[in-house]
Amino acid sequence: MRAKMIGLVLSAMLVVSSASAYDAYDPKNCIGVDWDDAHAVVAAQVTASPRVNFVKSPYDDDFKAAACPAASAACRKASYLVPGDVVLSGRTVGEFTCVSYQSPSAKKPVWTRGWLPSAALRPLAPASAPAASDWLGTWTQPGGTIEIAPGGLGGRLHVEGEMVVPTARDVHTGVIDAQVKPGADTIAFLEDGWLPFETKCDSGCRVRMQRVGPYLMVEDNGDCGGAGVSFTGLYRRKK
Repeated sequence: MRAKMIGLVLSAMLVVSSASAYDAYDPKNCIGVDWDDAHAVVAAQVTASPRVNFVKSPYDDDFKAAACPAASAACRKASYLVPGDVVLSGRTVGEFTCVSYQSPSAKKPVWTRGWLPSAALRPLAPASAPAASDWLGTWTQPGGTIEIAPGGLGGRLHVEGEMVVPTARDVHTGVIDAQVKPGADTIAFLEDGWLPFETKCDSGCRVRMQRVGPYLMVEDNGDCGGAGVSFTGLYRRKK
C-alpha cells in the first residue's frame, strides 16, 4: 500500500511539474492570433504549392518539441493548408508566422492554430474606402452570424451579432448590438458603439471589422460573450 501511495504522489508531482513548465506567453508558442488595441489583424492567403504543413510549438508532442518552430521534419505537423486557403496571421518568430485557420465548410467554430512559414503567405490588403453598401447584409461563419443594416442616425450602421460555441455539457454564447459610424476603412466599436473605440477601459466588448476581398473580417478582444466565445473570423455574405 505504501509503495502504491508513493507511486501516486510521484505521478502527481510529474503532472504538476509538466503543467508548471508550460508557458502560454512563450513567444515561440503559437496558440492563435492575439488581439491588439492599436493594430488590426492581417488576413493572408496561402501561396505554397502543392501544400504547406503547420509547424509545431515547443510544447507539442508532450513537451518534446523544444527546438520548434524550425524548418525540420521533426517540427512538421501532419495538418496542412493548400494554395488559396485564407488565414488570420499574427506575430512572427524568425521565418514563421502564427496563424489561425477555420475551414469555410466547417459546421462548428473549430480552429486550427499554429506556425506557418512566412514565405508561404501573401498578406491580403483590406478595402481602402468601402461604401456603406459594402458593409450591409447578413454575414456568417461557423457558429456565428452578424447582420449589418442602416442605423439611420448620422450615417450610423446597426450591427447585431450572435455567436454560439458548443461545449461538452452546454453552449456558451456571445452577443453584439451596436450603432456604429464607419471609419474610412474600418468599423470599430466598444460595447454599444456610442463610446469611441479608443476609450480606455479594463473591460467591455471591443470589436473591429474590415472588408477583405469577399470577406467581412472580424476580430474582438474576447469580452463579447461567455468563456471561449469570440466573434473573430472571416465571414461570408449570405446570399
